[in-house]
Amino acid sequence: MKPQSRQALCHVAVASCLCVGTVYMGVFESVAAQVGHEHYAEAPVASFPAFLAMPFNSLINLAYVLLGAYWLRRNVSTIGHPDEVWRVHYLKDVFAGMALVYGPVQWLRIGLQTHTTAVLDQWFTLPIFAWPVAWCLYLERGWEPCLLLAIECLSLFSYCLALLHPCGFEVALGMHIAAAAGQALRVHRRYGSNCSGVYLVLGLLSCLGFVVLKLCDHQLAQWRLFQRLTGHFWSKVCDVLQFHFAFLFLTNLNTCQRLPPEGKMR
Repeated sequence: MKPQSRQALCHVAVASCLCVGTVYMGVFESVAAQVGHEHYAEAPVASFPAFLAMPFNSLINLAYVLLGAYWLRRNVSTIGHPDEVWRVHYLKDVFAGMALVYGPVQWLRIGLQTHTTAVLDQWFTLPIFAWPVAWCLYLERGWEPCLLLAIECLSLFSYCLALLHPCGFEVALGMHIAAAAGQALRVHRRYGSNCSGVYLVLGLLSCLGFVVLKLCDHQLAQWRLFQRLTGHFWSKVCDVLQFHFAFLFLTNLNTCQRLPPEGKMR
């Protein structure tokens, strides 16, 4: 494993452990979170173990792990100094590490149906959406580690909105999605091509599917098409796809389109 990959995974692991510790200390005990199989359209199978009680909603989480492993192993090239290559690989590997962590966290939520795992699932979602924002700012402004750290810290602290209002998490998530989409459109206009444009459109459509299918899980269950493979399942398929298209979009800008801004190479 390359040094930047080890460093990226270490940073993701440390941040994840801090989040887990914070949740288990009871900081977010009052946060409203859906717990129980009744919140999912997929009917649980009583004869299956807890971690497979909803088999399709459970097994889809393997896709996050496979996606993370794929992008962690995938090499990307970029224009510029070797330091630039190191930075791009670090950005990619942090994002891949987030996917590796997120899959098991979601599976734990599905299997255990506890308030703690539900809060972790919600909280971990936010910095994942914040990382493309940080990556886009790197494309525009160059390598500023303190800015990357500030964005991720701000993202994590934004979950405190869930302490203030029952819909606080949804508000925070909406702001993250809007910020990620806005920054992606901005860097595409500045550095993009037809290829990156295709990835951007597919990513935005996948994001739309992720939101709408999850919100309409029970309503869609009245249709035969969504009775076994439910809206929640397909929303997770869309989530994996938006992860993948985000990787393709951002690495495409790095490998093919972006020339290092003057004065940004330090």
